[in-house]
Amino acid sequence: MGLHPSLKHGDSKGASRTVLKREERIKKLILEGKWSEKSRVFGLPKTKIVRMKITKKEKKQEAQEKQENEKKE
Repeated sequence: MGLHPSLKHGDSKGASRTVLKREERIKKLILEGKWSEKSRVFGLPKTKIVRMKITKKEKKQEAQEKQENEKKE
């Protein structure tokens, strides 16, 4: 019996996760300086996930920069 298409892994669709795992949240809190060794693992504060969209103009600029870098080499 096969796996239903809606239950397949989301990475193939290019979807990004909106929830971090506990380990990822702790790493982020450490980087922000909000975590100490005495802090509890349960009941962690929420961490914001920042998503960035690249506009068409930025894509064009990146392509131009790549071409210029290739010409220099």
